[in-house]
Amino acid sequence: MTFSWTPHRFSGGALALDVANAVVLRDDPARRIDRFADPAAMDAFCAGASNYGAERDLFGALAPVREDARNGLVALREAIDAHFRAEIEGTGTPDLLADLLEAIAATLRRSGARPQALDTATARSALLLLAQSEPDRLKICPNCRWLFIDRSRNRSRAWCDMAVCGNRVKASRHYRRRRGDQRP
Repeated sequence: MTFSWTPHRFSGGALALDVANAVVLRDDPARRIDRFADPAAMDAFCAGASNYGAERDLFGALAPVREDARNGLVALREAIDAHFRAEIEGTGTPDLLADLLEAIAATLRRSGARPQALDTATARSALLLLAQSEPDRLKICPNCRWLFIDRSRNRSRAWCDMAVCGNRVKASRHYRRRRGDQRP
């Protein structure tokens, strides 16, 4: 099966969250897919984020990560996911915040004068998320478990992407009702 970075893959609302969401089925070790395990997919992510990402105007056209910095981007991605996921779930700790800040600092030191590099832009995006005034807008999609920012006026957005996860949940609910199974 061929993989491509479609608009749905950038539904996090921030580059840092889209990078964290590059791991599909994170909570299921048997089915987990790390899209950044393939260097070509990691490089292609830049074009997708530049075209579809919510922060594309802020960061512009992103450049791929240098080969020697790929592991650093993955470490940053995992620190972003661990910190923000724990904050959303109410289990955040100072250690997770420190881990994230250390990963950001290491990335910025390593990337040098490459502001358009994916790792640098991701670190900057994570800093913007840390500084946001409304942390309660960060949510976890109940269907795919991706992280996203709820920018709806009344903070009622439930899924990362209504066209994908929302439709799947609604179709499943409809199918169960038609079958006579009344579970939610």
